[in-house]
Formats: sequence, C-alpha cells, structure tokens
Amino acid sequence: MINADGSMTLWGGAALSPTVKRAMNEADSFVEMEELLEKSGERVAELFGVEAAYITSGCFAALALSTAACMASRDKIKIGRLPDTTGMKDQVLIQKRQRHAYDRALTASGATLVAVGTDKSCSADDLTHAIGPKTAAISYNLKSRLGDPYLSVEEVVRIARVHGLPSIIDSAEQVFPVDYFQANARSGDLVSFGAKYFGGPQSTGFVCGRRDLVEAIAAHGFIGFYDPEARSFGRGFKVDRQEVVGMVAALEEWLTMDHERRISGYDERLSALARELARISAVTETELVRLESYAGAALHVSFDPAVAGKDTGQAVADLNAGSPRIFLRSAGDAKLAITAINLYEGDEAIIAERLADVLGGS
Repeated sequence: MINADGSMTLWGGAALSPTVKRAMNEADSFVEMEELLEKSGERVAELFGVEAAYITSGCFAALALSTAACMASRDKIKIGRLPDTTGMKDQVLIQKRQRHAYDRALTASGATLVAVGTDKSCSADDLTHAIGPKTAAISYNLKSRLGDPYLSVEEVVRIARVHGLPSIIDSAEQVFPVDYFQANARSGDLVSFGAKYFGGPQSTGFVCGRRDLVEAIAAHGFIGFYDPEARSFGRGFKVDRQEVVGMVAALEEWLTMDHERRISGYDERLSALARELARISAVTETELVRLESYAGAALHVSFDPAVAGKDTGQAVADLNAGSPRIFLRSAGDAKLAITAINLYEGDEAIIAERLADVLGGS
C-alpha cells in the first residue's frame, strides 16, 4: 500500500529513516531490559530538561501506566491488584468536552473518569469543586490545542498542584514545531507522546515528568511483572531492545533536523504531484495547505463529482481497493487530502496514475 494519510496506527505508523533503521539493526546485542529502559529514559529526560522519562509501547500504554502510578504508586500489593482499585483513590477528572476515544487509556488500569463542566464550558470553580476524596489525578488532552471555553493546560496543572494532585497530559501527536514539543514535555507532571509522530517505531512512545511518578510507572510496566510480590498489569505493554534504541534515535534526529528543509521537500513533491493531477479532467483545483501538525503540508485535490461519477467516499474507497492500495483521506465534499511525510520515492507517479483512473481519466 501507499500511505498518503500520515503516520496512522492502522496504516503501520511512520516511515523509518535510514538513521533509525541503522540504529535498530545495530541493537542486536542482548541487554538487561531494565537497565536499557533506565538509560534510555535518562537520555530522553536530558533532551527535554525534565526530571525523568520512561519508554513505553506507545502513547496509550504511557497514559495507562501513568494512571496506574497515580492510583497505586509503588505499593506492591496495590500494583498486583489492578485493575481492582478497592481501597484506592481511583477517579481521574477530565473536562467534559475533552472526552475522546483515547481516554480509554485512562481507565484501562481500573480508574473511573469523572467528566467536569458542560458541553460548552468548564471553569476553574467547576474543576476545583469536582475534586474529592477519591480523586487520583486530573487529565488534560492537548490533541486539539483547546482554548476558551476550556481551561488551559497551565490552569489545569496549577489547580492540580494546589490540591496535591498529579496531572496526566495526553500530548500524543503534539511534537511539532520542536519548541512546542519541548514545551509540551514540560507542561505537566506526566506527559505522554507517541513515537510514530516523530519518525519512531510505531509500537513505542514515552512518558516524562516527575521522577517519583516516572519511577512508579516503571514499577507498573512489564519489568514489574517479574516481581512476585507485584505482578504488574503492565506486562502486556512490552517493548523490545531494537524498538527502544530506534525510538531514542528517532527522537534525537527529530529534535536536531532542519524541519524547514524537511517540509520544503514535501512541498516540492506535492507541487509536482499537483501539476500532474491538473491534467485530469475531473480535477477542478489543487491547493497546498500548510498544517500545524508533524506532517507539515497537505495537497487538497478538489474534483467534480458529476465528471468523476462518484463522491469523495467512493473515490477514497476505490483508491483503497486498487493495487497498490492507496490510503488518503477526505478533506470535505469532493475534496481529497494527500500528505507526503510517508511517501517513498516514486509514489507520487503511482498516485497520479491511480487518481486519473479513479476520477475518470485525463
């Protein structure tokens, strides 16, 4: 398949750079995984100027382990009991309109989400009044960079700290620009990211923040399962040595690369594709759209459904059903969106040929 839709889990994550592939191939020696996780965490923490970090099997695992750590800390009896939270503080507060599919990660270890506010707003008083004797943490979703009428991440973290509660920040794909990435890593007590968004192995991510909480996360992780007094539920969130090394290599590369040059390269490839697509009779307009996300830019391709004989959904389905399969997404009525971040050399020519066929020739 050709992935013109970004670093999506269902499409296999990110295209790994030669640097990352080389690092993973060289990570062939056997290691003590606990030591590798400690040393890699130290390196990640150093890169962001935070107290500690821990590499996980993706952002979902990072959030699940973060919640477990906030409920049970390093208490071995409690660790071994999860997801049974009997006798623990097991409620996590979340602004009602920040509810999203991936907040399932916050309940995986047995926690209960408590929605605060309404569909239209959430005030500081709303959040403060929701704190009770069962509150274990307050969560925040940075996914859509929400502003008014929502509380900001700074305000949520402030309220949490005033009440002696940890904050859990879901910052999964908020990795670009780099200064924004670095600021996000320092935004709360526990902040989680997915590595596929900065070119790392799809089944990795990391959590960073307060040392005591990160150390508790490690106790809940897959290494913790081998403590006979604990048997942590995190045994299923295992990472291998190649993935750990690859993630660190990807992170180092992402933080130091020339992103203007990276995005300029996408622009050139998408602009060349646009010129080819302009020859298709059904195509009415192409537009290079700047994105705030890691993907940098997208090419929006508008077409006339009457000429093509199909709507956007059918066009996307036809591209997916062909050979090779092409994954892209709808950008609205009679409009397709193509990103270049995961295109390999020669993919643009195949996309142009297939679109000419799917939309009715040239």
